[in-house]
Amino acid sequence: MTLLVARTRDEAHLYLDLHPCPECGSAETTWEHALVAVPEGLAARYAGTCSGCGAERSHLFGLPEREVGSGRFPTFGGPEPSQLLDAGEWLWVADLTAGNVPASDPDAARQALAIAVAAVEEVVKFVPPGQEAVPAGAFWSELGRRVRDAEPGRFQVDRLLIVRDTYRRLADRS
Repeated sequence: MTLLVARTRDEAHLYLDLHPCPECGSAETTWEHALVAVPEGLAARYAGTCSGCGAERSHLFGLPEREVGSGRFPTFGGPEPSQLLDAGEWLWVADLTAGNVPASDPDAARQALAIAVAAVEEVVKFVPPGQEAVPAGAFWSELGRRVRDAEPGRFQVDRLLIVRDTYRRLADRS
């Protein structure tokens, strides 16, 4: 079994938030993190008990080849595209986060917009060099394909960069 790589803790937690308990649908789980040995080598294990129904939950993620760290929040990954979330899921996260920016809390607004900026940057990582758009193979989840099918033009590089830069300017004003 090949484990999908969680490039950073932020990416692993986002994946866990987007994949709720299969028993009850709750995303509320207090996760414990550990490094464990598996036949493939070392892996990151996240385990916890679902707050909704009490089911035990566990996820194993492969480790990145090199440590990823930018010193800023959030850090979802290095230069390579995600293996956990597809391009449509990343844009969905950006849309959701940017659509819920608190107007009365500048610090929370900057944090939300930083997440939106980073999520759009993750979408751009799926665009092969010299191409102008995210390819069809970068959408493997039901949610990701739904987001792409709703408005495929949003996955053009020039549009993605405009959205990213707009979120960045809004964060600077907060």
